[in-house]
Amino acid sequence: MAQIDTQALAEQIARGERRALARAITLVESGRADHRAAATRLLEALETDRQAIRIGLSGTPGVGKSTFIEAFGSMLTGQGLKVAVLAVDPSSARSGGSILGDKTRMEKLSRDPNAFIRPSPAQSQLGGVARRTREVIRLCEAAGYDVVLIETVGVGQSETMVAEMADLFVLLLAPAGGDELQGVKRGIMEIADLILVNKADGELQAAANRTCADYAGALRLLRKRPQDPEGFPKALTVSAVTGAGLSGAWEEMQALTEWRRETDHWTARRQAQARHWFEEEVRQGLLARLTADPDARARMAELGAAVARGDTSPAMAAEEMLESLRG
Repeated sequence: MAQIDTQALAEQIARGERRALARAITLVESGRADHRAAATRLLEALETDRQAIRIGLSGTPGVGKSTFIEAFGSMLTGQGLKVAVLAVDPSSARSGGSILGDKTRMEKLSRDPNAFIRPSPAQSQLGGVARRTREVIRLCEAAGYDVVLIETVGVGQSETMVAEMADLFVLLLAPAGGDELQGVKRGIMEIADLILVNKADGELQAAANRTCADYAGALRLLRKRPQDPEGFPKALTVSAVTGAGLSGAWEEMQALTEWRRETDHWTARRQAQARHWFEEEVRQGLLARLTADPDARARMAELGAAVARGDTSPAMAAEEMLESLRG
């Protein structure tokens, strides 16, 4: 990508050219210094008046996230909406490799001209949300996509991170016995706007209804959040196979989005997210400079070895490292 004309690339993205969008995403995901500089120029050149509904989606493995996204995304494109799916795949801690199989699991949606699916490796980013996902969201908005779905690796630390880049957070669950309610962490339920119990069809219909009722009861016990109208957050049943409940879930998402826009919660949330990612970018930049400095790297290695031997505590070693940086 030598000599990138970022202004021309921004104009192509604004026209909705898919190949230009794919090239731009590759650029912002690159770790090369020259690519990062070009990505920053590109993001500055993008139109900022386009805003999509950003929906974070997570759920336990096997719950049917990809099947749900394909059915839900196809329903939205059938209504004339443009949908982008950012699927963050788990990476190998050893090799950094990633299967990136979401596109093959969403065969129908991947062929839809109004849909754009981009699998990205999580790499070493905490919680499985790729570090540059928020920049990819901006690219998709500039390209005219109306809805951006951000699929996380699974239930875990990624939920908090995706909540910092999404307008709505949806937790997808499978029908289960009442005891399974204990397995879902309170923190995840506290950030969920909608809980969707998938596979509500056939023999699992009754179990799905019971599970939905269990979660609806649990949600009523949580503290009321200022960003929610009456009745939210709520639990619903859906079936990605039959399509039952999908339109109802979308209506609830639209209703919540409209209420938050009318009450300024939408704007306040976007502003808070922008500040959060500014601070995160500063932290990441400081760490990058720290590891790039040979003297600091050597001191880190020395103190790390001392901690490993038990000669000093991690807290004391960290204090010494910070003191050496101040000096």
